[in-house]
Amino acid sequence: MEARRVLTGQLRIGDQIEAWHNGKLFHRGRVTDVVPALELFWILDARTGARKLLDPEALEIRHVEEQAKPLAPA
Repeated sequence: MEARRVLTGQLRIGDQIEAWHNGKLFHRGRVTDVVPALELFWILDARTGARKLLDPEALEIRHVEEQAKPLAPA
């Protein structure tokens, strides 16, 4: 899985991201809404299922490429 740092203006609804602070992963999830003018965005947190508002000035945001899902057995 490859991760790269992104800015709010680069985010799109549906992107998978991780939010890091001081070398620790705080949130991971799918972007549900982006407000580039305010430098804010929301995710659906993968761990809790809750919608979270994230501030990219307080966190290091990384865009995470999704791993391919294995095919179901026939």
